[in-house]
Amino acid sequence: MTVNFALPNGRDVTIETGKLATQANGSVVVKCGKTMLFCSVVSGTSVREGQSFFPLSVDYQEKFAAAGRIPGNFFRRETRLNDYEILISRIVDRAIRPLFPKGYMFDTQVIINLISLDPEVMPDALAGLAASAALMVSNIPFAGPISECRVARIGGEYVINPDRSALKEADLDLIVAADMDNIMMVEGEGKEVDEKAIIEALKAGHEAIKVQCKAQLELREMVGDKAITREVEIHEIPAEILEYVSSLIKEPVEEMTRSALNKAERKAAYKEIKANYKAAALEAKGEEWMAENKADLSAAFDKIQKKTVRDLMLNEGIRLDGRKFDQVRDIWTEIDYLPSAHGSAIFNRGETQALTSLTLGTKTDQQMVDVAYENSYADFILHYNFPAYSVGETKPMRGPGRREVGHANLAHRSIRQVLPDEMTHTIRIVSDIMESNGSSSMATVCAGSMALMDGGVKLKRPVAGIAMGMVAEGGKIAILSDILGDEDALGDMDFKLTGTEEGITACQMDIKIDGLPYEQLEQALAQAREGRLHILGEMAKSIAKPADDLKSHAPRIVKLIIEKSYIGAVIGPGGKIIQELQEMTGTNINIDEVDGKGHVSIASNDKAAIDDAVARIKKITFTPEVGEVYTGTVKTVMPYGVFVGFEGGKDGLLHVSEMSHTRIDNVEDAFKEGDEVTFKLVEIDERTGKLRLSRKAIMPRADGTIPTDEELEAERQAAKDRPRRDRGDRGDRRGGGRRDRRDRRD
Repeated sequence: MTVNFALPNGRDVTIETGKLATQANGSVVVKCGKTMLFCSVVSGTSVREGQSFFPLSVDYQEKFAAAGRIPGNFFRRETRLNDYEILISRIVDRAIRPLFPKGYMFDTQVIINLISLDPEVMPDALAGLAASAALMVSNIPFAGPISECRVARIGGEYVINPDRSALKEADLDLIVAADMDNIMMVEGEGKEVDEKAIIEALKAGHEAIKVQCKAQLELREMVGDKAITREVEIHEIPAEILEYVSSLIKEPVEEMTRSALNKAERKAAYKEIKANYKAAALEAKGEEWMAENKADLSAAFDKIQKKTVRDLMLNEGIRLDGRKFDQVRDIWTEIDYLPSAHGSAIFNRGETQALTSLTLGTKTDQQMVDVAYENSYADFILHYNFPAYSVGETKPMRGPGRREVGHANLAHRSIRQVLPDEMTHTIRIVSDIMESNGSSSMATVCAGSMALMDGGVKLKRPVAGIAMGMVAEGGKIAILSDILGDEDALGDMDFKLTGTEEGITACQMDIKIDGLPYEQLEQALAQAREGRLHILGEMAKSIAKPADDLKSHAPRIVKLIIEKSYIGAVIGPGGKIIQELQEMTGTNINIDEVDGKGHVSIASNDKAAIDDAVARIKKITFTPEVGEVYTGTVKTVMPYGVFVGFEGGKDGLLHVSEMSHTRIDNVEDAFKEGDEVTFKLVEIDERTGKLRLSRKAIMPRADGTIPTDEELEAERQAAKDRPRRDRGDRGDRRGGGRRDRRDRRD
């Protein structure tokens, strides 16, 4: 069974089911061009004892055979998900998770595999479509369909799912997820675009997604009975328990919310409220009743607490920490905190703090990125760490999880837009979250931007980030700037925006409710801009622009561009020359061919060593230029001139007519081998490559003036145009010499 539809760019998309993995609850193959994604979904039929959350897992993995490649790792097979695959998995997860019934606790697994790759059709924009379609043809309860698409602004036009090559020209690149009625998730980046561009991109993407949703509904109709949603009993908290818990905790929670406590105080207050409520309930209802309703009582406590705080926000404009809706928490910053790092910064906003370090490396430090499409190297790396101590907890250290990968990617995309166009170093930013109460990824953006400027990296402009939230209910909406962790948990939107004074560089949005009007989204964007500009102002108190120079202990890199023909000469047979250069100068030298030129990078902490290496390479790759003045040594003396050797092993002819403004009868009287001579290069023969030199071009005449190039060329032309008999007596002397030699032979 298949359905087809066309994308706005003219490419056809096919969704097929019933051929592969028929024992799964649902499976589909989505095809566009030669790109094919397989997706299966399976959900358990029993709930694990004590299960208190929805155990959904989404795994996107690319098969290297899809691109005709063998993995570059040691095992030569697909292993754990790489960062790119984790990011796609997160995007799909965030789009579909809110559409499962509340209280659905059955183990559910979504597996998406890239099984064929068209180099021009990017699979990430099709992953959400594949997941939703597989759920729609299954019997798993799911309030879909939804779909995802990429929206890029290319040449001022909004393009849906553009080809990979066309995407290089985009100044805005978003992945949008939506159902037929509402935008649900957004993630992407921009080259300092304005807020209006985001809104227009979302509208264009939503229209395309509606077509994809209709196709899924058609496929569901074809499947028939297999797609009838199974009956699942979803446990609801009894109304009497909700009322009872509300009677015990509503007033204390209201009092706590109005007190504008900090995180630790608020946590202690919640703990006290819960202990008091349990004690009161135990005394009134008894231990047996408490044991029988333990799960419902715990869920009811969380639900009433959340509703009470939300009601105070909507009805009285009260936030947990006492701020106004558009107010940013207090900020303090510091740079150059780590003396051995190549740049560092602390960014502290409220109770969220990021300590960020900058390390500058060479080409050999680049990160290998081995994905199905290609094996490439990254020269900008950003890592985000969220240790348990940042929230006052203990937790085994098992390396970065999906959350850390996602936050690092958002910060990476935010800062990447303002890096220098010509990157000399490999750059690594590491953000360690020292304490957290919401918006730690945005703190990473701010601290990362400051660390780069502290280290002398020439950012185009500083970047800041802010996390926006929203509470909406009963027709009332509150847009919150710089949300706390608790506000994120109880709110209906998490919208992270980063950018400069000029515009937005990245965004990430998750909406947990239906029907967010575009007008409210515009309000959130405008409020976020005001907050971002305020944060940039606070950052500027420590550093407003990049330092004039790198730290004294940072590696310095000089780049040279050489002709392609000289690459081999610098490297030498078996790398002999370049290895000797590195050993003699103590530098690190790398050569790449880019656009038909040799790009040479020379790195060292010692400026003198770099200068030495540059001089040696320039000597090897020296290319003389017409009009330049050089100094060389006479190598050979001939009756008609001398051959002069100079820089880079080059040599050229200094003709007798170019030696002086006065006539020279005997070249040997003017020059001998080994003499030093300064000259101007006046011509390079395009056919033979021979060099023509001139000494008189830089010599003053009798009146003290130096001839112009035009005057000298006129003299040369006049000499060429004169008949041979009028060219002095040089021809007679040559003729006389020949007659004398004939006479001697006779």
